Amino acid sequence: MATTAITTYHALTEAEAIALAAELFPEGARLECREIGDGNLNYVFRVSDQESGKGVIIKQALPYAKVVGESWPLTLKRAAIEAAALRKHGEFATGLVPEVYGTDEKLAYTVMEDLSHLTIAREGLIQGKSYPKLSTHIGEYLAQTLFHTSDFALHPFEKKKLAAEFSNPELCKITEDLVFTDPFFDYDTNDFEPELRQAVEAVWRNDALKLEVAKLKRSFLTEAEALLHGDLHTGSIFADDNETKVIDPEFAFYGPIGFDVGLFLANLLVQGITRDGEGRDTIVKHVENTWNVFETRFSELWKSEGIEDFRGVQGYRESVLEKIFRDALGFAGCELIRRTIGLAHVKDLDGIEDAERRIHSKKQALHIGETLIIKRGELASINDVTALLEEL
Repeated sequence: MATTAITTYHALTEAEAIALAAELFPEGARLECREIGDGNLNYVFRVSDQESGKGVIIKQALPYAKVVGESWPLTLKRAAIEAAALRKHGEFATGLVPEVYGTDEKLAYTVMEDLSHLTIAREGLIQGKSYPKLSTHIGEYLAQTLFHTSDFALHPFEKKKLAAEFSNPELCKITEDLVFTDPFFDYDTNDFEPELRQAVEAVWRNDALKLEVAKLKRSFLTEAEALLHGDLHTGSIFADDNETKVIDPEFAFYGPIGFDVGLFLANLLVQGITRDGEGRDTIVKHVENTWNVFETRFSELWKSEGIEDFRGVQGYRESVLEKIFRDALGFAGCELIRRTIGLAHVKDLDGIEDAERRIHSKKQALHIGETLIIKRGELASINDVTALLEEL
């Protein structure tokens, strides 16, 4: 689609959003626009045809963090990175990301497929939905995107070129601070109930835990293994019983393969903590299936499309997957802790109305998070991970 004639950045109005999307609709269509964004960083508009109901989404980056305000400036380049990541991942994870119709780097917006027929997976899971294909689709998405953007599938020149194109230092700094640093120290960005203070201070005093987090942070900083989504949680996924779409890869960059895997597993584990009985069993199956699908598909791609000279050496693939698994558990642990006591919480926990149950669930999240970080070398299989939920 054509880009707008507007050349000076400003926050789009609803009228401007309609004008940008008009060519994607039949001539004379009666269009309406609504700002639907509920995230921390951006504006999101839905432009739709009043007669047919069909729509498109326009997402515009703001030059600051929406959740904080202008005191937290952010680069507008993240909009271009997000659009490029959607397109690159869409080359491999067919049907699992929204289609991109157009972008404008100066105005920092992307026009993309409307997914309003689906629901945000986090919201549905909180309501008790099971999404039977969610973990299969995400396991496939992870295997396809992470394998095909790694050295296992790309010529070194192509991989290094992509790594440079997806340099994303400002968004990575947010992760470095909010996931790997701030929750483990007495920093002002942390946010937790007074009833959690004793448990939180135990985290801050735990030097063995902090040593392992330091190792994980170094991995995040230095290991450019594959093009990551960078923020793969259940709030970044639209789904229903048959369809799954991964959105919002504005944190995309080249990093350790286990990071995306770990973040998704952590957000499933949060659900496992908050559910009981059959509902928890559903989440346990999703956790196990995510890893099993990822491991199986990654192995198949390794054998059928891998270009690594050593790919046929006995034990090499297994050692690579073992490292990804250990990394994923550690990253999952960091995510559980930061979503409990850091700056950006999750509704799964904060939305529990009964205060005693909410505090108890958060303490469980901290416990599982610490266990995954410290014992990630001892947990031999994904079943050992879900056993932590069973122990609750």
